[in-house]
Amino acid sequence: MIEYLQLFRAGEDGYRIPAVAVTPSGAILAFCAARRAHVDWSDIDIALRRSADGGATWSPMRVLFGQGIPGPVDNPVPIVDPESGRLHFLYQTNYARLHATFSDDDGETFADPVDITDSLEALGAAYPWRVIAPGPGHGIRLRGGRLLAPVWLSDGSGTEMGAGNLGHRPSVVATVYSDDDGSSWQAGEVYLRNDGHTFINPSEAQAVEMSDGRVMINIRTESPRNRRVIVTSADGASGWSAPRFDEALFEPVCCASLVRWGSDPGTLLFVNPDSSHLPQRKPGGVTHPRQNLTARLSVDEGQSWPVSRVLYEGVAGYSDSAVAVDGTACCLFEHGAKGASDEGITLARFDRAWIEGTG
Repeated sequence: MIEYLQLFRAGEDGYRIPAVAVTPSGAILAFCAARRAHVDWSDIDIALRRSADGGATWSPMRVLFGQGIPGPVDNPVPIVDPESGRLHFLYQTNYARLHATFSDDDGETFADPVDITDSLEALGAAYPWRVIAPGPGHGIRLRGGRLLAPVWLSDGSGTEMGAGNLGHRPSVVATVYSDDDGSSWQAGEVYLRNDGHTFINPSEAQAVEMSDGRVMINIRTESPRNRRVIVTSADGASGWSAPRFDEALFEPVCCASLVRWGSDPGTLLFVNPDSSHLPQRKPGGVTHPRQNLTARLSVDEGQSWPVSRVLYEGVAGYSDSAVAVDGTACCLFEHGAKGASDEGITLARFDRAWIEGTG
């Protein structure tokens, strides 16, 4: 079984950067960046559509944060606490400040956001950043209670994203975490840096807790290997393993999604555009078209990915995934006729029989 529902339809405004969360009560929350132009440094708001009945009906879109504020308010990162039911939420403003808030009513209302940038002093000491952003896509709560989300940072010296704006390259990646239910946040160690040849400009990443309690991070880079990069840590903040390429996961230089799926130990779902069969965007470059969005299944915690199925054959970009209370996967993804998001953002719901080709 698979079904598609377009939740954000592009018109005069653009919709990008999806994030999805499922609360313990079964509510599905679909977040995105509502862009008034299709560039990272444009005026951007964070928007939400929610379903209180498991996806049967959906609320109209509403702007949560950013309305009336010039510049980007972006990178939605929901983090569900399955024990308390609280939905934590991180985002950035102007790629310079990090903010945290929460909802105790399945996204109906949110607490006043708190600026948490100053609590991340360790990141500044480890790397002289001027650009910072969480996620995008969901963060996780570890079994011990720690809230955790990847972040990427740049010193702003590289490629400009518009006149007068700081560059998003070169870049490094780290995590931010809270051990007191979001009352305060701290920075983890930088776990991958731009080295200019093997690991180039690591940025958007997704985290998953493994069955033995370790945290695995799956990372976008601009490496000429065109493969995702993997690191692990015992606590998600320090003692990171040496980075390795996952040869089974093609990297077109695009955000991807990763989530634990079901109660079977080791079962993970990974989604990103697999355009390995298509030519590079520019001869001699590293980026490939954002097309042929593909879902992959692992039953050994990402050691192998033997099962895959194309989720969307056309042009498609960023995605984020969650698991509904009925066990179906929910993948929220950008798509378009020409660009990766010029049509909007769609939610795909599918079960394991669909991805395995048995139903």
